[in-house]
Amino acid sequence: MKKILIVDDDAGIRELVDMTLRSDDYQIFQAENGEQAIEIVRAEKPDLIIMDIMMPGDIDGFEATSIIKNDPETKYSAIIILSGKAEEADREKSIEAGADDYFTKPFSPLALIKKVEEVMG
Repeated sequence: MKKILIVDDDAGIRELVDMTLRSDDYQIFQAENGEQAIEIVRAEKPDLIIMDIMMPGDIDGFEATSIIKNDPETKYSAIIILSGKAEEADREKSIEAGADDYFTKPFSPLALIKKVEEVMG
């Protein structure tokens, strides 16, 4: 079973993504900030992380992505940024931090499923 971690400070977004992706093929975890995300990634080694950028606390999505991708134990987790920030600079900064792809909110559930299937193989 593949593991997916959804990271967003908005519980409604986490639940929407969870419901969109819920299937017998995936075990889904949730985190509400960057610190919590890093803890879960280190413990569970998810195959995919869906990461927001703007979150409370000391670690935003850019930094969490960079920490995860620079750790030999967790660098193989694919990361899709899911953000309300649609600026090209944010997309570029996400890719530089190590993200594998970038998706903007609001999002089409079908498009997200397709993207997750692409990334997960």
